[in-house]
Amino acid sequence: MRFTPLFFTVMLACAQAQPAPPLSGVLGKVQSFTGSSLDVATPQGVVHVKVTQPLATYKQIPSDLSHVTSNSYVGVASVQQADGTELAKQVIIFPKELRGAAEGSVLLDAPGATTHNRMTNGSVSKPAVSHSRMTNGTVQEGASSTLVVQYQDGSQTISIPAGVQVVLVAKEAVTLSAGDTIYAATDKLPDGMLTTNKILQIAGASPDNVQ
Repeated sequence: MRFTPLFFTVMLACAQAQPAPPLSGVLGKVQSFTGSSLDVATPQGVVHVKVTQPLATYKQIPSDLSHVTSNSYVGVASVQQADGTELAKQVIIFPKELRGAAEGSVLLDAPGATTHNRMTNGSVSKPAVSHSRMTNGTVQEGASSTLVVQYQDGSQTISIPAGVQVVLVAKEAVTLSAGDTIYAATDKLPDGMLTTNKILQIAGASPDNVQ
């Protein structure tokens, strides 16, 4: 399974971890990128972001659940089952500097859809029973089959099936191009200008991905 934009727009272990503070950011497709500026096409319109140096770029690499610790911040893409439980489709492990990215829980389905996919970002508090959802969080307690991801105003219990895809968001050199789907962690200056020095490439440009 590819790590798609839905994952960000959408994510295990003994210590009690508090939810990570929300991390502001912009998710969308690169319209233009230079060493000092970034224009991102989002559903709300094009967002201009000033790029500051040194710039850190990130990409996803294959991983496994052994890299999830009691203090991990994770994302879990899940789908709702007939009994109302959430079943993970993918687990993403974030580095500490991206803790709090896209915190919360949102449905990804169009109105009237028969399936229920969700994106939930938050801090994992403890394992429990396992729906379609995306959940990002920090692991407090982990188990081989179930976890609870906690965010600002709630939590989500998710079942982790054997063989679920796991990826690690790693700091690596990335050449950003128009059409790439990215997430930029941002700060806002007093004049309202957004700035970033951390950009995650979610998916490279493709015929179906270029706007």
